[in-house]
Amino acid sequence: MSVTTQVRVRYAETDQMGIVYYANYLVWFEIGRVELLRSLGLAYSQLETEHECILPVVEASCRYRAPARYDDEILIETRPALLRGSVLKFAYRIYRKANQEGKERELLLAEGETVHVVCDDQLNKKSLPAHYAEALRALMAEK
Repeated sequence: MSVTTQVRVRYAETDQMGIVYYANYLVWFEIGRVELLRSLGLAYSQLETEHECILPVVEASCRYRAPARYDDEILIETRPALLRGSVLKFAYRIYRKANQEGKERELLLAEGETVHVVCDDQLNKKSLPAHYAEALRALMAEK
């Protein structure tokens, strides 16, 4: 199952052509991850401070389907895709929310993934705290 977060494209996120600069999609992926954890009653900040875990990105990919523009309302759909040992993968879809002829519809703008390795502050691999892992696995099991 996925968690959806809504944001509005800010002018600063666009390039000279009025289209969202490609790297901003990775920023939106991060927003999605943080909000996914928050929806589970977990905090990224507590993962770092209380459990001394960081989740560095070791791989990121994004496939662009259509452009986002200034003031678009976008939906960031995020789901945990893999949890194996110290490796954690999230999958994302970015949609434009639109209202055409009185009907709400969504257009797929981009989709991607990030792969993370759970580490301590010295970048040594470690396990994700059990309650984080259990919550993510439960979300992955939902249809």
